[in-house]
Amino acid sequence: MAFPRLHARVHPEIAVKFLFFPYLVAQGAWLRKTALVLPEPEGARAGRVGEGPPLRMLLLGDSSAAGVGVSAQSEALSGQLLDRLSPHFCVDWVLEAKTGRTTQQMFKRLVRLPAAQYDIAVTALGVNDITKRASRENWLEDTELMWDLLQSKFGVRQIYVSGIPKIGQFPLLPPLLRWLLGRQGLRYDEGLSRLAADRSECFHIPADLPLHGLMSQDGFHPGPVVYSAWADRLADQIVPHFQAISGEQAQNDLR
Repeated sequence: MAFPRLHARVHPEIAVKFLFFPYLVAQGAWLRKTALVLPEPEGARAGRVGEGPPLRMLLLGDSSAAGVGVSAQSEALSGQLLDRLSPHFCVDWVLEAKTGRTTQQMFKRLVRLPAAQYDIAVTALGVNDITKRASRENWLEDTELMWDLLQSKFGVRQIYVSGIPKIGQFPLLPPLLRWLLGRQGLRYDEGLSRLAADRSECFHIPADLPLHGLMSQDGFHPGPVVYSAWADRLADQIVPHFQAISGEQAQNDLR
């Protein structure tokens, strides 16, 4: 499909949305009616596992954080990440995730939850904000409000921010919508990365994983191989970061 020539200062996806708006609305409505709806997998959403220094972890987000696309939480992000953290830490963990959740909805959910103390938070949000047409500016504002709340109410010391996945590789989406949402995903993730870089407690984890042939049967959610690789990326950051913090704390306790 050939796209119109656009002025350099205009984001191509904005012009495409304007030119093809009725067609895109029709595509979206057709997908909502015909797409395969997968359930959130069964399994524990809180617990304690592992040995070593204590690590309190809050994992929060949308359907990808909830593990949609696999049959059990052991295959999902939570189970895969716990497998990698438990040899190093005694992990007290909570999974707070729901299909369809946007960042603003996650913030409101956190407001309603009772105060608690966590060392780290892992977030997986943004795709629903894009598909529900939240502006990038509003989404980034909601994201920063959520990060502030994680620190002030939940005592979170480090936030590991999962990047926006490559929506342009989601096989469920028809070509024009895949191109459009893929472009938006890249822009949103660039903004997310810059926002995290300005905050010492935030670590942006790029979601630059190959997805071809590795998505779930609905063509929209990760399969077990993607969840495994995602957990590897997170653990590669969390383990050395928190080992360093735990070592410093142990030295302070001996003084």
